[in-house]
Amino acid sequence: MTTWLVAGLGNPGPAYASNRHNVGYMVVDELARRARVAFSPARSLHALTASTRIASLGIGSVGPDAATVILLKSKTYMNESGRAVGKAASYYRVPAENIVVVHDELDLDLGRMRAKLGGGDNGHNGLKSIRASLHSGDFYRVRVGIGRPPEYQDPADYVLSSFSASDRKILDDQIPRAADAVEALMLDGLDRAQTLYNG
Repeated sequence: MTTWLVAGLGNPGPAYASNRHNVGYMVVDELARRARVAFSPARSLHALTASTRIASLGIGSVGPDAATVILLKSKTYMNESGRAVGKAASYYRVPAENIVVVHDELDLDLGRMRAKLGGGDNGHNGLKSIRASLHSGDFYRVRVGIGRPPEYQDPADYVLSSFSASDRKILDDQIPRAADAVEALMLDGLDRAQTLYNG
């Protein structure tokens, strides 16, 4: 049976929960909600994990074509995300080509997203850590746009700030769409996910 690892990037703890940097966590939380599974600590993996399946009816469904899905939220900070993803990939024997990393993207406006395979880290410390841990950049990414900071604000401060009330309304639509993109990628492949959700 095929196994997928879907890692949502973010920083652990309630102080960071609503930050722009934590949209990856928000997307895997939505996937867990759909599958009706709960996260539990996996201390040896430095992560919270939840296990489910995905079949033609979506995540949480079963059938002859079902694949296993491990949802993961690292309990390390963002710049050490590779510790959790690398350990989980090894433990569950998931190759890089079956890993989906969901992360925030400064170069996309809020409300936009892109699915892609491989590429560089574009200055994203979470991706940099994962590439180093896996010794490969050939994993899938679902890049969730958070937009650029105002000219006066440092990007490092911006990603650790919370969404405004008006931005939150856009985000409330964006998170389910990003979860849809992750499901489409696993079920129908990258081309289909890109056709439906890239923009």
